[in-house]
Amino acid sequence: MTVETTCCVVGGGPAGVMLGYLLARKGIGVKVLEKHADFFRDFRGDTVHPSTLEVLDELDLLDEFLKLPHQRAESAGGVFGDFEFLAADFRFVPARCKFVAFMPQWDFLNFLSEKARRYPGFDLRLHHEVTDLILENGRVAGVMALGPDGDPVAVRADLVVGCDGRHAVTRRAAGLELLEFGAPMDVLWFRISRNPGDPRQVFGRLNYGRMLILIDRSEYFQAGLIIPKGSFDEIKNAGLDRFRAGLRRIAPFLDGRTDEIQSWDQVRILTVQLNRLRRWYREGLLCIGDAAHAMSPVGGVGINLAIQDAVAAANLLALPLKERRATAAVLASVQKRREFPARVTQAVQALAHRGAVKIFRQRGPLQAPWQLKAAVRIPGVHVALGYAVGMGVRPEHVGRRGERDGHTLPMVFGFAVGLAAALTVLSLGRRKARHARATLQSHG
Repeated sequence: MTVETTCCVVGGGPAGVMLGYLLARKGIGVKVLEKHADFFRDFRGDTVHPSTLEVLDELDLLDEFLKLPHQRAESAGGVFGDFEFLAADFRFVPARCKFVAFMPQWDFLNFLSEKARRYPGFDLRLHHEVTDLILENGRVAGVMALGPDGDPVAVRADLVVGCDGRHAVTRRAAGLELLEFGAPMDVLWFRISRNPGDPRQVFGRLNYGRMLILIDRSEYFQAGLIIPKGSFDEIKNAGLDRFRAGLRRIAPFLDGRTDEIQSWDQVRILTVQLNRLRRWYREGLLCIGDAAHAMSPVGGVGINLAIQDAVAAANLLALPLKERRATAAVLASVQKRREFPARVTQAVQALAHRGAVKIFRQRGPLQAPWQLKAAVRIPGVHVALGYAVGMGVRPEHVGRRGERDGHTLPMVFGFAVGLAAALTVLSLGRRKARHARATLQSHG
């Protein structure tokens, strides 16, 4: 079977569904192909940042969206050893919603796709797995997919947009060059029940060579244990008892609930990647979101960066698609617009990865370094980090390119201040180490 459309979006994640919605809203025919039969997949990124909530507000969807069950966080902090600290304060971001909303990703996608179906040009096809690209004279002219019954389906389109994640078929079939930056960690996701008296809005607990993330889901925690890359088999071989005991050491208040983990089947591993395409496009194809730049879980910004990509792509592509002139130069303009935010975010995440390596080496109880205690007392640092995490670099808005772009500089400033604080901590740590070595050498 062969079908035709103006734009074929591969992947029904946040970037794909948002892009499909925005293009259909502008009167463009778009088919979104999602390989799964529904959106229900646990342990996906579920943090909806102020930047994304602002986009929903511009689409007049926010009030209805916030009626869905969710939790809110006006700040983000952690516990380093026994030192509790505030990292980011979202109450001053230049957006209507001055908080991060936590909502299962399937609820977000179901909500957005339902609203998109109001537009006749929007066609979401579940259980359609893309297997290859259709190439004609060196140009991408569509995709080949397997439908629900396993029969081949050819979708011909003026433009294919790859939103199919970190293992994108589209970028691999197109032969686009991927730059790998490496990541020293993986994340183990699992659930633990939550009691009313448990700590709130504390996302990271660092101790005993591990980092534990606890995301409030009202009745349970979505928990993520950050471990050295490739160490999951070693952890499994040590047994569940040792795994549960390690959780209790990091978060003693979980005592009595870690026994809820009865099987390794309850623990999912996310293999962390940090990479970026050198070029995000070729004739007839554009990649955005994780397909163009896989992000680390640091900061929980992956979904929001993907949404920003989708908004920018819709702003830049709508008119060319209507006029059937989505040339390589037009596709290049999307990369030009969105590559800088991806680069800055990945640079900060790589810096955080180096800090994680140092924590992994400390098997005993951790003591917060004085540099960290000093950094979190820098005036304005919490607000700056709130800007950086909550809005990101160059937040996009629904409408013309550059419209309401006045928040770009504050966001860059936020990233700069946060990065400067982190670099100060690291440099002070290295200076202290050099001083210690010099002292030892001077004493023979």
